[in-house]
Amino acid sequence: MPSDTTLPADDGRSGRLPPIAEAEMTPRQKEVAAGIAGGPRGGLRGPFPAMLRSPEVADRFQKVGEYLRFGSSIPAALNELAILITARAWSAQYEWYAHHLLAMKAGLPDAVAQAVAEGRRPEGMDADQTVIWEFCTELHATKFVSDATYVALRDRFGEQGVVDVIAVSGYYVAVAMTLNVAQVPLPPGVPVPLKPL
Repeated sequence: MPSDTTLPADDGRSGRLPPIAEAEMTPRQKEVAAGIAGGPRGGLRGPFPAMLRSPEVADRFQKVGEYLRFGSSIPAALNELAILITARAWSAQYEWYAHHLLAMKAGLPDAVAQAVAEGRRPEGMDADQTVIWEFCTELHATKFVSDATYVALRDRFGEQGVVDVIAVSGYYVAVAMTLNVAQVPLPPGVPVPLKPL
């Protein structure tokens, strides 16, 4: 897993796959970039500047992400908990930075996020947080879930909820991979949030 030294200093560019200047974009790249920037994300950041190298991937990927961020059947704070668990599993610094902010806005207790960042089971979780934490950590750690873990999530959030939690976990694995490979830097002055485990 990446260490805390894998992110380049922010020099206004994204590490390996820096943003493409608009003047250098193909017509399709411009179309996709405008669609992402004009959508609910409100900008072209995170993995998308790197993904524009494959505009069809960027376009289709962002549509899945738009549902998972803004339309999931899972409540926002719990959805963000699943994303933070994924970011921690991949030591995805930018992903953690961006989604920790969103998790706090959605009402996830900071103590829960801090425990996830430290790689430990959070104390004092409510029943819903516990179900999400157990499912996601087991899925990332073992690449499977037990019948008991599956049933707990299904009974609380239904089969759609199970699929939405699997999807948000998998989607943000791909985001983490992109961010880590592209070495997307944190904004200036933001300390590296995840320490090596």
